[in-house]
Amino acid sequence: MKFSKDTQIRANLSADAETLAEALPWIKEATGKTVVIKYGGSAMEDPALRAQVMSDIVLLKIIGVNPVLVHGGGKAINKAFERYGIPVRFENGLRVTTDEAMAIVNMVLVGEVNQSLVRDINEHGNLAVGVSGSDAGTIKARQLAPEYGRVGEIVDVNAGYLNAVIEDDYIPVVAGVALGEDGGHYNINADIAAGAIAGAIHAHKFIALTDVDGLYLDFGDKSTLISNLTRDEAQRLIDEGSISTGMIPKLDSCVAALDAGVERAHIINGKTPHALLLELLTNTGVGTVIHGTRESYANEMHPLSSVAAKLNV
Repeated sequence: MKFSKDTQIRANLSADAETLAEALPWIKEATGKTVVIKYGGSAMEDPALRAQVMSDIVLLKIIGVNPVLVHGGGKAINKAFERYGIPVRFENGLRVTTDEAMAIVNMVLVGEVNQSLVRDINEHGNLAVGVSGSDAGTIKARQLAPEYGRVGEIVDVNAGYLNAVIEDDYIPVVAGVALGEDGGHYNINADIAAGAIAGAIHAHKFIALTDVDGLYLDFGDKSTLISNLTRDEAQRLIDEGSISTGMIPKLDSCVAALDAGVERAHIINGKTPHALLLELLTNTGVGTVIHGTRESYANEMHPLSSVAAKLNV
């Protein structure tokens, strides 16, 4: 029999216990709720980060949250284009997608990335179900504009199918590919797809995992990280062109989700260890929270940033 007198060990255990106790009200608030998570970027490409994100999603499921994972796969698509000799071309931030390119996008997103994520989650138990836009018409789209080829604009989300998967106690893992009105497939920006899905299934929260710590008023000045703002403030930033172009699709998707009734949208850094758990289950959080209503903003337990306060009118 051994007895430890190591005060550091006891201090660490005490800190762990305090963290668990702090999480309790957040767990109670989230249990039984649906959370849509948009997944991509470095958190998907780095094997260690990816394994951590998948285990955190499983933990959320175990404590009673209903996660829905919506993913992209831009880097994997670029590598496939290179293998097949297909040029990569973007217009206004959108990947120009010919019929030939769409076949590759579909193969990579649905056949490779989606199935690998399902496999990673299912290492912890048979919890995940892979979903593409053509499955039960999960995502339906029409052509956004002829110059983009098979880039789609979402016209409908089959919320009934996704909710049925959730009610059967599975985690839907959704690829950003849509079924076209013409019977073909369309490439959908994963941020936009995730926001539309969150709104359609009336998710409790929408979370966008990114490669930065959140939304900055001035990306070159790290002191301007915004912790909290309202939907109207977010829309004003978009309209004024005050944010980086790469953040616009994420902010657009957040606003769309909020307009459809989602209470809060979060933008967090997927490279931060256990970012999902820190944002959902602690008092301080780690990213930017966008509130659908002024009441939600006023009641937020996260500390309000002075930058966000400057946005108020």
